Parts: sequence; structure tokens; C-alpha cells
Amino acid sequence: MKMTVKTGDNVLVIAGKDKGKSGKVSAVNAKEGTVLVENINIVTKHQKARTQNEKSGIFKRPAPIDASNVMVICPVCNKATRIAHAEIDGKKVRSCKKCGASLDKEFVKQTKKDAKKAIKASELKGANLKAVAEEKPAKTAAKSTTKAAEKKPATKTATKTTAAKSTSKTTAAKTTTKKSTTEKKEAE
Repeated sequence: MKMTVKTGDNVLVIAGKDKGKSGKVSAVNAKEGTVLVENINIVTKHQKARTQNEKSGIFKRPAPIDASNVMVICPVCNKATRIAHAEIDGKKVRSCKKCGASLDKEFVKQTKKDAKKAIKASELKGANLKAVAEEKPAKTAAKSTTKAAEKKPATKTATKTTAAKSTSKTTAAKTTTKKSTTEKKEAE
């Protein structure tokens, strides 16, 4: 199995009991597809002394984690990223999917400047998009307030007419009740 995580990489754990923690890879087992990360997945082992010189006791040590449960942290943008492959000076190297910087130590200095330029350009582009997004709601809000102002007089007249209808109904009901009470008095 080909491993994209190598010894010495800083990784972020994305699954398991230590999810969200990060550490440095101390060992890689490509055959089993596991990595050993410092201070992550700590297990307790009971060890019996085999000789008189050894000490028995309870020891804590890191256990291997499946390589699919970790993501490499880019040294340039400091974000957990997937790994892409790029060619630099005729050699295939690992690179960051987010900023394009090299993850292999020999080529980090060459691509670090290019990656920082790319990050700044994307931040500027993001800032421009935010400014455009802020302008659009202001324009639509102005349109909606003018539409609302046009609709308000129509709704006021409609409520006045319904109110007039309801008051006329209540007055008609009052007159019918007055008639019925006067008729009852006359009948007595």
C-alpha cells in the first residue's frame, strides 16, 4: 500500500477518540497502513519483568492509528489538507491541495514563496467577493423598501374598507338586537 503520510509530518487526527488533536508522526507501517503519532492514541500496557534487570509495571505508550484517520498539516498555510502530487525539478513531490506548497522538506523553500503569494491572492479575491456581496444586499434592500412603500397605501385602504364593513355589520347586529328587545317589551 502506498503511503502519503511520512515520518516527521505534522498530522491532524480526523476520526477516533483523539479527534481534533495533532502531533508528529514518529513511525509509519506501510504494510498495515498505520501510523504512530506522538502523544496520540495512548494505551496502557501491563508488562511483566522477563529478567532480573527489567522492571515490571504499567506503562503508557502510543498505539498505531490507521493512516486514513489522519490528515497532513501544511507547514505554509497551517491547515489540514489532502495531498496532491506535483513535479518540481523533474521529481515527483507531495504538495498541499489548498495552497500548492510542497510537503517534502527538500522542496519546501522553493515553493513556500509561491504558496504565500497564492494565499495572499486568494485572500484579496475573497475580500473583493465580500465587498461585492455586501453591495448587492444594499441595492436589493433599497428596491424592497420602495416596493414596500408602494404597497403600504394599498394595504391601508384595504384594511379601512374591511374595518368599515365590520363596523357596519356590528351596527346592523346592534340594531337587530334593539328591535328584538323592543318587540319583546311590547309583547308583554
